Amino acid sequence: MKNLFFATLVTIFGFTTINAQSDDTTAQFGVKGGVNFSTITGDDIGDLDSRTSFNLGLFMEIPISERFSFQPEVLYSGQGFTIATRDQDNAFDTDDNVEYQLNYIQVPLMAKVYLVKGLYAEAGPQFGFKVSEEIDYSPGEGGGDTVIDSDDSHVKGFDTNVALGAGYKFDNGFALSARYTHGLTNIYKDNTMFENTDAKNSVWQFGVAFSF
Repeated sequence: MKNLFFATLVTIFGFTTINAQSDDTTAQFGVKGGVNFSTITGDDIGDLDSRTSFNLGLFMEIPISERFSFQPEVLYSGQGFTIATRDQDNAFDTDDNVEYQLNYIQVPLMAKVYLVKGLYAEAGPQFGFKVSEEIDYSPGEGGGDTVIDSDDSHVKGFDTNVALGAGYKFDNGFALSARYTHGLTNIYKDNTMFENTDAKNSVWQFGVAFSF
C-alpha cells in the first residue's frame, strides 16, 4: 500500500509538471500549514467536541488558464474528535477530556478558480491514508497516549472526502486559506461492531501557504 501510494504521488506530480511545461505555463511549488478543527459526524453520532490539531505539507499549483489552476497536495493532517468526560453531577468536566486521534496523510486534488485578482475558490476530491490512531487521556500533556494497533483498529486505513475552500493569494506568493473537508465514506471497517454506524470525518482547516 505504501509503495502504491508513493508511486501514485510521483505519477501525479510528474504528469502535471509535464502538462504545465507543454502548455508553456509556470507551475509553482509551495509549502502550507495551519490549524485543524476536526470531529466525526453522522446519523448515529451524538454531539462530540472537536479535536484541535494541525496540517502541514506540500503542493504544486498548475495554471491551466489565467483564472483556473489545478493543485495537487500532500498533507499530514491531525484529525479525530474529543470526548468530554462527566463528573459525578453528570456535568461536562472539560479538564478531563479524552482525545481520539486519527492522523492521516491526505492527498487533495483541488481545482482553483480565481474570482478576482488574488481571491480564489477551490473544490475537489481528497484521499486519506491513516498513518496512526491513538487515544490520548491527557491532551496537551506528556504521556497518556494509548496507541491502537492496525490489527485491533475498527477504523479503515483509507478514507475519501470532498474538499471546499477559499483563500487569497498575494503577489509575493504568500496566501491565506480556509477549507472544509467532509467524508464521503464511513470511517469504520466492515465485519466489526461499528460496521453499520454512520460516521464520517469532518474537518475545518485554516492556514497559510507560500509559493516559490
